[in-house]
Amino acid sequence: MQRIMVVGVSAGVGKSTFARRLGEALGIEVHHLDRFFWKPKWVQATMEEFSQAQQAIVDRQSTWIIEGNYTGSLDIRVEHADTIIYLELPLHICLFRVVKRWLSNIGNTRPDMGEDCKEMLDWKFIKFIYSTYYPRKKRMNEFFQVYGKQKKVIVLKNKREIEAYLQSIENQ
Repeated sequence: MQRIMVVGVSAGVGKSTFARRLGEALGIEVHHLDRFFWKPKWVQATMEEFSQAQQAIVDRQSTWIIEGNYTGSLDIRVEHADTIIYLELPLHICLFRVVKRWLSNIGNTRPDMGEDCKEMLDWKFIKFIYSTYYPRKKRMNEFFQVYGKQKKVIVLKNKREIEAYLQSIENQ
C-alpha cells in the first residue's frame, strides 16, 4: 500500500481518525480533502481549485493517503490509488459521532478541516447525513463492483474490524 484512498459511507464514520492512525503506522503523509474543499470561514473552493489540489498530490507524491468522500472528484484519486479502504458503520453511530464531534470541538477548528472553519452543526447537515446514507451505501457497493477488480479494496464494517485492521498495521 503506497497510494491509499480512505472513504466512508457518511460523515462521522471515522475517516479522518482512521487515516491519521494509518498514516502514522505506515509513515505516509495524510491529506484530508476537507482542508482543500473548505477555505476560511466555510467558503467552498471552486471545483477547479479542489481538483487541482488533489491532482498535485497524486502527480507529485509517490506515497499518500487521501481521506474524504467528495464523489465529484473521485476519479482523480481512483486513477492513481493502489488501495481503497471503505468504512461503513451504522447510521445511528455516524449521527452520534457527528454530534459528539461537535460537542467536543465547539468554537475550534479541527486539524483535518480548512483553516478557520470552526466546528458547527445544523439541521441541514444532519438531514444531509440521514438522506444520503442509504443511497451512498448502495453507490459504494456499485463502485466496488467496478473498481474492486482493479484495486485492492478493504471494507471495514464495524468498530471491531476497524480497530483490528489498524492494530494489525501498527504491529507490523
